[in-house]
Amino acid sequence: MFTPVDGFDGVLHMVPEVHPDDRGTFHEWFKASAFEEALGFPLDLQQANMSVSKAGVLRGLHYSEVPPGQAKLVTCPAGAVSDVLVDVRRGSETFGAWKAFELTAANRHAVFIPSGYAHGFLALADSVVVYLTTSEYQPGVEHGFDALDGDVDVAWPTMDYIRSEKDQAAPSLVELEERGLLPEVEVCRGRLDELRAGWAEAAEEAGL
Repeated sequence: MFTPVDGFDGVLHMVPEVHPDDRGTFHEWFKASAFEEALGFPLDLQQANMSVSKAGVLRGLHYSEVPPGQAKLVTCPAGAVSDVLVDVRRGSETFGAWKAFELTAANRHAVFIPSGYAHGFLALADSVVVYLTTSEYQPGVEHGFDALDGDVDVAWPTMDYIRSEKDQAAPSLVELEERGLLPEVEVCRGRLDELRAGWAEAAEEAGL
């Protein structure tokens, strides 16, 4: 159900088994046991968001400071989006690298994006995106950089983009690095190790 994405620590791609019949379809888009098996700790759900976008809307790229960090499980129940993550962990071997996933109402895929990655998406059609997050929105620790940053060079599908003024005015990734506003890779990896160790200890105490 959840498959690790090569080269991107902690990122998971979820491809569900969809069950169609004459009424429509059914699928599990999240299963706690499968998530825990893939990452070694549970999803700490703190907030659920829904974004409705017209075709051509480009949102992002956004990330949060670590700590506290914010991880996301993202899917697209209506329409289709090109969903993109960028490694913004300072010191990472894949710093500045990006990965795109096509999330659509037809394929029902989802992607888990841990803390330390920026996230954004382009609506390829009128779309709905929903995502579960591990922390509530905290504007003081949220940042973003230009989705069209030439140094990162995300290969967004060609469309007439619709962007917010805030996203258009966002700095480059290099500017954020120079201002000391990017998370450190060792801090991000340390957080994942803490979550795994804490969950293993809790399971041992519970006799699991």
